[in-house]
Amino acid sequence: MSLARQYRLLCPIARALDLVGDRWALLILRDLHAGPARFSELLDGLTGIASNLLTSRLDQLVAGQLVRRTIGPHKLPLYELTSLGAHTAPLLYELAAFGSRLPPDADVRPPGNRRSIAVTLKVACRRVVDPDLDLEIELRVDGEPFTIRADRGRVDVRSRAATSPRVILETDYESLVAVTDGIMPLQDFVPRVTVTSTDPVAVQQTLGLLAAAVQRIASDAPYDSRPVAVRRRRSR
Repeated sequence: MSLARQYRLLCPIARALDLVGDRWALLILRDLHAGPARFSELLDGLTGIASNLLTSRLDQLVAGQLVRRTIGPHKLPLYELTSLGAHTAPLLYELAAFGSRLPPDADVRPPGNRRSIAVTLKVACRRVVDPDLDLEIELRVDGEPFTIRADRGRVDVRSRAATSPRVILETDYESLVAVTDGIMPLQDFVPRVTVTSTDPVAVQQTLGLLAAAVQRIASDAPYDSRPVAVRRRRSR
């Protein structure tokens, strides 16, 4: 299958946009950073996309070797990132940091699932994690489970329940977005998190990692372009 709407310019940015510049393409990659997904999971998460458009975008991403089709349990087809697709994590993180300082649309809608949190959280944690940390955490966002696995300098975030979590955190999506966008101060976010654990050291490590990740996201965002409402809240 040939890729549509190519720029055909001698420019690496144009070449990248040939693969990911169409509407929804980057959001599909964003959600796949949470792990392999069925077509229906992607369709549910990408609020507003038509099924035929999702099919078209997935076909383009497969043709561009950013995504591959596999067969999962019960012989159901899955989509997952290739090694090339996995390299879009820093790009998506920088877009998230930039977008966090732009005013939201008046008619904004939440995604149909919470897979969208994975890539930003993963990259931020990787940039601040203690290289000696070995820890498995379960993060539940509006009841949807994610595994955060820190393994000696590498952090991964996957849309699934943890196997042996030393700490379980529960919070809501709106609060998580607000704190990473810099709208909600970290000290106001903490009471919105429920912590379950019998390991005080693991709790301290978990909260330290996530606090550092949130602060890193804030520091990586372009400071002067924050919306006026955000600047006012920060100044109080």
